[in-house]
Amino acid sequence: MKYLSLLFMTLSLAVQANKIDLDPDNLYPQVKLETSMGIIIVELDRVKAPITVDNFLTYVVTGEYNNTVFHRVIKDFIVQGGGYDKEFSMKKTHENIVNESGNGLKNESGTIAMAKESRPHTANRQFFFNVSDNKNLDPGRKWGYAVFGAIIEGEEVIEAMSAVETDYDESMAWDDVPVEPIILVKATLLPAAF
Repeated sequence: MKYLSLLFMTLSLAVQANKIDLDPDNLYPQVKLETSMGIIIVELDRVKAPITVDNFLTYVVTGEYNNTVFHRVIKDFIVQGGGYDKEFSMKKTHENIVNESGNGLKNESGTIAMAKESRPHTANRQFFFNVSDNKNLDPGRKWGYAVFGAIIEGEEVIEAMSAVETDYDESMAWDDVPVEPIILVKATLLPAAF
């Protein structure tokens, strides 16, 4: 029964992908992230993480990542965002996706991965950049965090983000919130280069 449920979610994502242009023939699509601290370009790996890539691109192409914040920054660990607007209001989410953490991609410095809850198949829209080699986030005896691409331009921007001052945010009861908000102004799927 669980398998049928996962299959249905996968087919649902495929149907969604047909309604919007996710550049389905491009195995390594690139996305430009314009942030308040600079530009980052990531190359996604549709070969090893097809469900995760299409999910991420759905949020990109529909503009749902625009004007969100990087709400969690831990020096020498991760920079996480994609889930909240500037007022820390939670953005709408699509269905959770299948965890593709066993795809062979590792949580190494400069990679992009999906955030999730403690249960394995709970990723939906939040993502993070690895600022270190985070082997503890890879799968082993337990599910890991699915890596689905890497930074090809702007790694210095992520490094600068990871060094910003953070503090406890009383209104959200969160640690590691940047004192000065870091905004993801716009995310754009770049045209395929042939």
